[in-house]
Amino acid sequence: MAKNSKKYIEASKQVEANKVYKVAEAVALVKKIDFANFDATIEVAYNLNLDTKQADQQLRGAVVLPNGTGKDQKVIVFAKGDKAKEAKAAGADVVGDDDLVQRISDGWLDFDIAIATPDMMAQVGRLGRVLGPKGLMPNPKTGTVTMDVTKAVSESKAGKVTYRTDKAGNVHVPIGKVSFTEDALVGNFSTIHEIIAKARPASVRGQYIKHVSFASTFGPSVTIDVASL
Repeated sequence: MAKNSKKYIEASKQVEANKVYKVAEAVALVKKIDFANFDATIEVAYNLNLDTKQADQQLRGAVVLPNGTGKDQKVIVFAKGDKAKEAKAAGADVVGDDDLVQRISDGWLDFDIAIATPDMMAQVGRLGRVLGPKGLMPNPKTGTVTMDVTKAVSESKAGKVTYRTDKAGNVHVPIGKVSFTEDALVGNFSTIHEIIAKARPASVRGQYIKHVSFASTFGPSVTIDVASL
């Protein structure tokens, strides 16, 4: 079992054991204790009271963060004809149809978001085993299978993030970079939290949001006071 680094241990000492923090307080602390030698990403992690074996309790979607992600997203689009031209005009990094499908089949995966028009999904579907496990498969629920490629590309470039529950009911979503102001990070979190809270399935009984925490890329997590949300 790997040991934690000295920097991690020192950072952890600044997080009070068994304490739950208000959002603004937690954001400030996560920024303070980050020790990465690059502009690390700060992520929120939810543990939700969900039975993901039930179809209606599998959360998946996307949201545009008001203050962006701090990352330059590389966007590809599977489209033909006029829709391909629209995607290029909107700023897509790579646009193609069968040629792009083949390129990915050959092992190219140098992109962050994949968008497709509905008529391309028969071909793109063949890439499911490659794109699915990496969370890159276009999906109508996240707005990445659409005829409005201009909107999809623009939102992706502007700071769109996706969320999805894993088998244990956890959701991990980036809220920005350590270099962001505290207000910007709190604003991004508030947008995500509103979406997650509203997505509560009607069939869930008892407490829906069980645990929430923030952490930077290598830093220790800081637990949020769920009751204050």
